[in-house]
Amino acid sequence: MKRITLIGFGEVGQTLADDLLARGGVRITAWDVLFDDRETVPACAARERPAVHVAGNAADAVRGADLVVCAVTAASDLDAAGAVAAGIGAGVPYLDLNSASPGTKQTAAGIIDAAGGSYLEAAVMAPIGPKRIASPILLGGARAAELAPGLVQLGFTGVRAYADTVGPASATKMCRSVMIKGIEALLAESMLAARHYGVEDDVLDSLSDLLPVGDWHALARYMISRSIEHGVRRAEEMREVARTVQE
Repeated sequence: MKRITLIGFGEVGQTLADDLLARGGVRITAWDVLFDDRETVPACAARERPAVHVAGNAADAVRGADLVVCAVTAASDLDAAGAVAAGIGAGVPYLDLNSASPGTKQTAAGIIDAAGGSYLEAAVMAPIGPKRIASPILLGGARAAELAPGLVQLGFTGVRAYADTVGPASATKMCRSVMIKGIEALLAESMLAARHYGVEDDVLDSLSDLLPVGDWHALARYMISRSIEHGVRRAEEMREVARTVQE
């Protein structure tokens, strides 16, 4: 896997590009729907990385690729799959990192496989920041066990072949999100009200006594800041979580 295409150049795409290039021996091509506007974050990030080749559209971006990694927002999962279908090569792995429901992932798999590609479900089980490309990732699909070693060689050392079908990996991620995003929402509601009344420290100290999970002050600050920074993306993910429960 020497020629790698990144579909989506937000936080995850940029992180993967930097880590892959740091390891060397690969050619990175990127495409993002926001590249058309030169002032967007993805467009600026691409200009800051001259080693990343910027494609004109999704189909062109994946032509000749050995591996396609899709990291867009949840609501764009199927749009991204459809956009690359015209250009993806026969048997080329399509690593779908997006936070979507099992049903959405299965639909995306149908699009990619019908186009001749090889769909690989991926569920990222932690924020991308701490471990970056080595983050824990569950793989699903008929070729999950076969392709996992090659991904490890590229630097995806946290990958694990989880299921030979598409769906279980995303179900695990979505059910985890019920808890994590739920805690974030509860903390935001609690702390906004507590700050109004001037009692936030006492509330957090009380939580530390009841639920000893570490530093609640640091945890609240971190979780609320992540919700503010990535609110739109997380709202899309939570709609996929609701879809997972409905499915």
